[in-house]
Order: sequence, then C-alpha cells, then structure tokens
Amino acid sequence: MKSAKQFIIRDISWLSFNARVLQEAKDPSNHIYDRLRFLGIFSNNLDEFFRVRVATLNKMIRLGKSARVHLETNPDKILSEIQDIVIDQQNEFDKVYAGIIDELERKKIFIKNEKQLTKAQKEFVAAYFDNKVRTQIIPLMIESIPHIPLLRDKSIYLACVLGETSNPMLQRYALIEIPTKVLPRFVILPSEGKEKDIILLEDIIRFNLPHLFAPFGFNRFMGYIIKVTRDAELEIDNDVNTNLIDELEKGLKNRKRGRATRFVFDRHIDTPLLEYLIKRLSLSKKDNLIPGGRIHNFKDFMNFPASVFANLQPRPGAFVHPLLKQPCRIMEVMDKRDVMLNFPYHSFDSVIDLLREAAIDPFVQSIKITAYRLAKDSKVVNALINAVRNGKQVTVMLELRARFDEEANLQWKTRLEEEGVKVVLGLPNMKVHAKICVIKKREFNKTRQYGFVSTGNFNENTAQYYGDFCLLTTNRNILADINRIFTFLESPRPKLESLKACTTLPVAPVNMRKTFVDLINKEIRTAKKKKPASIIIKSNSLVDQVLISKLYEAAKVGVDIKMILRGSCCAYTKQKVFKKDIQAISIIDEYLEHGRVFVFHNEGNPKVYISSADWMVRNLDHRVETACPVYEPEIQKELIDILNIQLAENVKGRILDNEQRNRYVVRKENEPEVRSQVAIYGYLHKKEY
Repeated sequence: MKSAKQFIIRDISWLSFNARVLQEAKDPSNHIYDRLRFLGIFSNNLDEFFRVRVATLNKMIRLGKSARVHLETNPDKILSEIQDIVIDQQNEFDKVYAGIIDELERKKIFIKNEKQLTKAQKEFVAAYFDNKVRTQIIPLMIESIPHIPLLRDKSIYLACVLGETSNPMLQRYALIEIPTKVLPRFVILPSEGKEKDIILLEDIIRFNLPHLFAPFGFNRFMGYIIKVTRDAELEIDNDVNTNLIDELEKGLKNRKRGRATRFVFDRHIDTPLLEYLIKRLSLSKKDNLIPGGRIHNFKDFMNFPASVFANLQPRPGAFVHPLLKQPCRIMEVMDKRDVMLNFPYHSFDSVIDLLREAAIDPFVQSIKITAYRLAKDSKVVNALINAVRNGKQVTVMLELRARFDEEANLQWKTRLEEEGVKVVLGLPNMKVHAKICVIKKREFNKTRQYGFVSTGNFNENTAQYYGDFCLLTTNRNILADINRIFTFLESPRPKLESLKACTTLPVAPVNMRKTFVDLINKEIRTAKKKKPASIIIKSNSLVDQVLISKLYEAAKVGVDIKMILRGSCCAYTKQKVFKKDIQAISIIDEYLEHGRVFVFHNEGNPKVYISSADWMVRNLDHRVETACPVYEPEIQKELIDILNIQLAENVKGRILDNEQRNRYVVRKENEPEVRSQVAIYGYLHKKEY
C-alpha cells in the first residue's frame, strides 16, 4: 500500500476546490449577481459531495477492513477531518452571505423575511399563499404519527414549533416540505420607489403559519429550515444476466431511501425540537450534523432573479466557428480539414448543424453516437430522430447510469426506441463515458466517414458554460477506432480484448493509462539526456496514483511539468527530490473548466491529445473512455496557445500547493493582466483560418 505522505487525500483536495468556488463568491470584483451564483454552486457541489463521497466513506466504515485497503488512511479519520473543514467553510459561507446582503441593501435590493413586510407586501404575501402555495403543502404533525415519512434528499423542510401562550403544555411539532419543485424559491414583492424587495418561499409560508394552524388552537409559531442529504450511490447488480432497466429503476427507488449523510439545520433552532428530530430521524454525530444559517439549499441562488439588477451586463455570446458559418455544407468543410470547436466560445449549433445535415443528406446511411447527459429538450435527439424518419440507421449508446441523470435517460430510451432508433445500453459493470460519433456516407460507390470526438457531453445547454473541446474529423485511423468501439459496445457479449485492436485512440480501461505512462517515460528518457522535456496537463482532477507517481519520477529528473486542474489534485507539487517543481494552478471563473488536454514535448514534435477522461481510477479502470490525438499542426498550435494563455492566468488562478492554501497567482510587476477566459474569447474571435 502507498504511503499516505505520497498523496493528498482526494476528498480533502476536493473540499479545497470547493473553497475556491467560495472565494469567487467572496471576490468583490465579481458582479454581485455572479457572487450569489457562486454561493449556489458551492452549496450544490457540497450537496453532491455528501451524497456521493461521504456516502462512500460511510460504506467503507460499515464494510470494515476489507474496504479500507483502498484508502491510505482510516475513513473515520477522513470523515472527522471533513466535518471540521465543512463547519469552517460553513462559517465562512455565512460571513460571505452576510456581506453580500449588506451590499445588496446598499443597492436598494432587500431579501425580506416574514417580519419585515410593509402593509401592502403583507397583503400580497397572504394572497400569494392562498392562490399559489396553500394547495401545494400538507403539514405533517410528526408527534402523532408512528413513523416520520422519509425526508426527501434535495428538499428543504420548515420544522415548526406550535404553542399556545396561556397553555404552555399545548406544544406540538410539525414539518412542512417547501414546494420549490413547483414554485419559484424567490418571489419579487411589490416595492416603493427604487427599492427592489424579494422574499423566499419558506418565509411566505412562515408568514402564513397562523393561517394554517390558528384554527387548531395555536397562537405561537416558530419555524426553522432543515434538510437531509442522502446516500445517492445506486446499488445495482452488475451480473450480466440481470435486467439493467429493472435494476436501475429499483436503484432509483432505493436512492430516495438512502442513508442520511448530512443533517443541516438553522443554528437558532429550538433545542428540544432539534433533539426530537435527531431522535426521530435516527441520526447520530457520525451523520454530519451541521449547524447553519436561516437559509438552506443555497443551490437555488444559481437562479436568483436577475431582473432586480439594473446594471447586469450579459456575457459575450458564443459565435459560430468561422469555417462553419451557415449556409455551408459542414461535411464538405471536413473533407478539406479537421475543425476544433472550443466551447463555450464557439457555438454548439455547429454540432447540431452537422447532425441535421447528416439527417437530410440522401447519401448518408448511418449515424452512431454516444449519449451521457442530454439537454432537457435535446436538439441532438431531435436531429437523430429526424435522421431515422429520413431512412438513416441511427444507433445511440445511451448510458443509463449517468449519475443524477438516470431517470431522464430512461425516458430518453423510451422516446428514442419509439422513433426507431437503435438504443445500446452499454456494459453491465462499467459506464460508457466516451464522447464519440461516426457518420457513414456512400456516394458514387465510395464510402466516406465523418465524426467527432469531444471532451464533454453532447448537450447544447451545458455547452453554453462548460469549457470543452470537440474535434470534427475525417481522419481514417481515428474513425476506424471509433467504429471498433461501437462494434464492441453493440456486441451481445462484448469482450474488452477487442478494444486492443484500436491503434490510434487510447481507450480505457484497456490501454489509456499505459499510453500516458509510455509518453511520460519518453519525456523522462529525454530529460536524462539533458534535452528539453515537458508535459502540460489540463484536466478536471488528478487522482490516479500510478500516473502521479510517474509524474513524480519525471519531476525528479527535471521534466518541466505544468498542470491546469479545476478540481482535486492529489499530487504534492513540491518535494525536495524534485529537480524541478511541478507548476499547478486551478482556474475558477465564469465558465466551468471541463476540457481535458495533454501535451507532450516529444523532442520538439508535440504529441497532443484531447480526452473524455480525467486521470482518475474511475475513468481509467471502470469506464469506457477515449483520448484522441490531434494531428493537424494548426489545431495543435491553437490548443497549445490556449493552454499557454491559461498558464499565464493571473486574475482567477490559484496555486495548487502541498498545503492546499488556494493562494491567488500574483501578477508580477509590469506583467499584463491575464484573465484567461476573456483572453481565450478574444484569441478565438480574432483568429483567421
């Protein structure tokens, strides 16, 4: 087993990443609307962390020593450290939020609670409750029921104390689920003058508690927001004979009953009520009891009403790649050269246009594509369905187990099959995360193939704010391997060995790690010869211990290693044995850095890859993933230019050091300001082809 000192614990590193998100909420140079959004992102990230990572650690504790061999330290110790960090971050979160509230009030924007309303606003809130809210809620009198119904994950509840001033013995507890799935969390109130007033849905309910409970003899009402986060990992039988659909549906039902991994409550909650809830919900200190502020589920702040801000400037819109401006035949452009799309700067419409073109081209015979997370009203699906209606053979490899998109993908399966699309569900024991497509066209007895490989999902919504790369290509070797992957996926008894036939695309779990190890080894050999050797890594996370160890080996002999990592970094970037320290930064800004790019110096003849896979065990060993070489020198240069812009980041960059301190990159004297996402937009917008 590896020494714990060799690697930073993944979960602690992830919490450090989320602290960078909180830094953005704190940063006064950001527009206050964006700062509120970052609070929402921080909260949403933390929810998912408890649903998945903390749930996994809890399972390891229950499984005992047999599971602990996968960690370098005791899961109890990790959970204890998580608890301490999360409470510290929660305190910082509360301070940041309080500061934002003060700033909003200076701008005459007020988030009012139920005790701060004017006469006109009270009338509005009473009417809104009667017309919109009342029929959406049913209070649970929890003392009178033998078993409290399961509190839903992702929901918040108003825990109420009901009393009667003249009869202290008359006190009852009630729970009300806040109906944010059907009603907006934020309601704009009628206001006077230049003032903009907003109230939260739970405070509308708080105001109307007398309306709900006074008829039952109560005249004293207190309400406190609580929430439970549950284990979201699906327990699915991976036996090849098991019906995946049935198992997935059963898993989704069980997820709703998952073990509690966190209980968050208003720190001012009535103490007897808190003790009662902890007892009735069968919680303990190990379930991460987190005291917080008055408001929970801050993820909804990602949808804070923008209309209250008079000076909110829209961000620059995506533009169509100059080579793909319509009207044009995209496949004719691809016949001449490869094209790299860089989202969210380039418009995702070009991908839709290519699929639409394939759908109506009389010479196109078939389309095959993978789907992991699709947009709610997917234009990709619409194009594929129209291709079927135009007589094309369409195959979709649909990953039903894309976390938190399982239910949506089950619905897409039904829709696609109803339209005549062949839906492939992948493998029983690993997810298909590769982002690939191949289009076959036969014209004048000649077959031509067109395709694309992406680092991100084929999702036009997330492509507006996820930074990703998508290569449109007719390269025969690349497309031959894509066809091999689809042959493997469509096989009734797929054998991983068949993927070894891929000669151009490194494919996980077969040879991707080995490919990157070999490339690092070549840089090590070059450095030992005292020749220039370098590696640039852009990824979401760096966790895989084999590859980290290999990077350590490279740093010891002086290979120049530079990394741009958004999330977890389990590597120590500075060690006494390194001849040259590893340079690592994280960029947290308006767009989510999601693309994976790997550049190896290769004695002056760069080898450049884009990939769907992070350097993590789950991607390299437990998923079908692809990396794709970029051959055209002009596109190689474009990618390297973009990476160098990011490496020069000195506005939104943080240094990833051994102590996880998240210090900002300091701009040197006379050094120009580089905000990489702004600079990349300008670089691509001015680029001539």
